[in-house]
Amino acid sequence: MIQKDAFFNVVLLEPEIPQNTGNIGRTCVATNSVLHLIEPFGFEISDKTLKRAGLDYWQYLEWHTYANWKDFLKTVHQPERIFYFTTKAKKHYTDFKFQKNDCFVFGKETKGIDPEILKANPETQCKIPILGPARSLNLATSVSIALYEGIRQLG
Repeated sequence: MIQKDAFFNVVLLEPEIPQNTGNIGRTCVATNSVLHLIEPFGFEISDKTLKRAGLDYWQYLEWHTYANWKDFLKTVHQPERIFYFTTKAKKHYTDFKFQKNDCFVFGKETKGIDPEILKANPETQCKIPILGPARSLNLATSVSIALYEGIRQLG
């Protein structure tokens, strides 16, 4: 459920790597953001690598799970404030003016965000520029870039 007192909401669509999710959880704690996990997962939530990556911060994390994308959308009060981070976007993440409580959506590590979701939301797609030959950045790195850009914008 989207919380009004959260700084931002991080949404992971079908995360596959527990260490990434654990690191993202820790970053959410550091930024007063809520983590939303949409099934299926490539790991068990109780997986010790997930909790180890989040260290002892996992107890402070506000997080929610959803059976699917549609279930998550039912909890969103302002769907126009959902931003989709993808290498396929035309606009850079710095082209957007973020607001408190915005949702930042990231796809699974191996495939990104489902093409149907992207097709339905062309105006709020963001990309993080990649200058070298890498196809993409690590998921936890991308989430950190998005969160801290939002914090920078809000002062």
